[in-house]
Amino acid sequence: MDISTIFLLLSVCGPTWAFTLDLDYGGVPLWINRFLGEPSVLTLKDRMDPGWFRAVNTQSCPLECDCPIQWPTALYCDHRGLTQLPSGLPSHTQYMFLQGNNITILGSRSLANATNLRWLILDRNQLLSEQLDNVLFSNLTRLVNLFINNNNLTRVPVGLPSGIKQLRLAYNRIEQISEGAFQNLDNLTLLLLQGNRLTTIEEGDLKGLGVLNLLDLSHNLLETFPKHLPPSVQQLYLSNNSLTGLTENSLHGFNSLRYLRLGHNKLRNEGLDRGAFHLTSLVELDLSYNQLTEIPTIPTTLQYLYLEVNHIQEFNVSSFCRTVGPTSYSRMKTLRLDGNKLEYHKLPPDWVFCLRVLHNIYI
Repeated sequence: MDISTIFLLLSVCGPTWAFTLDLDYGGVPLWINRFLGEPSVLTLKDRMDPGWFRAVNTQSCPLECDCPIQWPTALYCDHRGLTQLPSGLPSHTQYMFLQGNNITILGSRSLANATNLRWLILDRNQLLSEQLDNVLFSNLTRLVNLFINNNNLTRVPVGLPSGIKQLRLAYNRIEQISEGAFQNLDNLTLLLLQGNRLTTIEEGDLKGLGVLNLLDLSHNLLETFPKHLPPSVQQLYLSNNSLTGLTENSLHGFNSLRYLRLGHNKLRNEGLDRGAFHLTSLVELDLSYNQLTEIPTIPTTLQYLYLEVNHIQEFNVSSFCRTVGPTSYSRMKTLRLDGNKLEYHKLPPDWVFCLRVLHNIYI
């Protein structure tokens, strides 16, 4: 059975990951559940004859869009050169694809007839914060996914419905988070804010996000490790900022944190407290492309550590194991130290007793 057959079976029989070549939806794959009737996220533009859709689908469909009969609640209006939303949106629409247009304005009545929307994808338009009405999204009580990546927003939209689970605002020009923007988003599990212009996270900025799982703040202008983050976060991405260090309290309270990405910053050993990463829930830690000269102290429970392209000259076993014994050893599986000033034959002889379950080491 070839791979195309396997993919077809997965697409028909159950949930699949939607990896596309032309759309990345903020860099995180979009999970599709076929059992719920969720449609393909691949654009239909220039792939299927829209005339065929209209011949076999008797339901109303705006002229600017495609309404495939196999996904009767989906509206594909992407990559059409639109400057505003199509008129006459069908009230049964649950999935609306509007990415790749030139839309700049969404008035308060733009979505008045689309109250059944579950997905609204507005990536790669020209939307401006001052042209988004504060009550625009408030009536979309069934909305689950809102994607506004790669636009011109300068602040987080307000008045979002409480049922949203994914909010993707990557690669805009957001400099601040509007007061109370996340106040009622009790169901939000994924928040993408990478590629913006945030310099700090204030105390009340993320208030209300009690079940947030993934928070991406990479590619911003942060110089200090942000405080006041939701303690529920399991995946925290802060790469490509200007962070110089972490205190022993920076990760205090993050008892669920499993994946922490701090690559491509300005981290130095003198800015890292000895207990900065003392968090037993951590599974993966990325410290690559920084300015470290020593391996920082990490918990023995950590399984994946990326330290490539720093200035490390010495391999300290004590960074991984405070003591070595029958039950005292590191659970490390993958260790990357390539791009430093280390040589394999110069490693201390006792490192193998500490890293006894290591699968891969790169030097």
